[in-house]
Amino acid sequence: MTDKEQRIMLITGAAGGIGRATVKLFTEKGWRVIGVDRAPWQDETAPDEPYPASGLYIQSDISIGENMHSIFAQAQAFAGQQRPIASLDALVNNAAVQVARPLVETSIEEWDAVMASNLRSVFLGIKLAHPLLKAAGGGAIVNVSSVHAVATSANIAAYAASKGGLLALTRAVAIEFAPDNIRANAILPGAVDTPMLRAGLNRGHLSGENILQRLDNLARKTVNGRVGRPEEIAQAIYFLADGQQSSFMTGQALVVDGGATARLSTE
Repeated sequence: MTDKEQRIMLITGAAGGIGRATVKLFTEKGWRVIGVDRAPWQDETAPDEPYPASGLYIQSDISIGENMHSIFAQAQAFAGQQRPIASLDALVNNAAVQVARPLVETSIEEWDAVMASNLRSVFLGIKLAHPLLKAAGGGAIVNVSSVHAVATSANIAAYAASKGGLLALTRAVAIEFAPDNIRANAILPGAVDTPMLRAGLNRGHLSGENILQRLDNLARKTVNGRVGRPEEIAQAIYFLADGQQSSFMTGQALVVDGGATARLSTE
């Protein structure tokens, strides 16, 4: 196999909508994928779908700091079995949780839980991935932020704050890691049909009597009249992770939202 076919990446939130689509795409492109999620890969939605045999699946909760050290120890051991020197070519920080609650009703515990999953875990993951990315001669970090980092809505303050922090962290990492030939970029998805989106549609400011009506309401707010598919976000993640396609991009935010943020809210 060629070096390109042997590339190795680690993605958090691997079992969810965008994460699962990303695991499949990178595997199809010849990468070995280390997937991390607190949920099992095989669940009631995909009971007969095995994790790619070329990769490694780690079931672990990244909001617990100690778990991150164990995850990267396992990732290093796996990479060391594939190469003379253990290394990674890409890190995709995709895992996230969302609390849909008015700010004044959000508890300290809920706020901390969102920050631990969505922001602190990324900080730790980047620190632990740095020597592995550097050992590969450079690589890419892709942080899955959100359009809520730049424009948000009611009853989602903790999530929006975490995603805004992730965007700022991306810029800082791009500057600090550039001497090691490590690029860092963020992707800002808009409304994508995932379990998290469907759960979040219960927020009080959204209209519609049922889930399909609420999805339709979101779709009509995009320029192209639909919500996104996880596979479309996976393609954008791959673009940012693949050094051949995005070699001159670092510290940037790529918005993939069907044009939703392009339209004036006053129209």
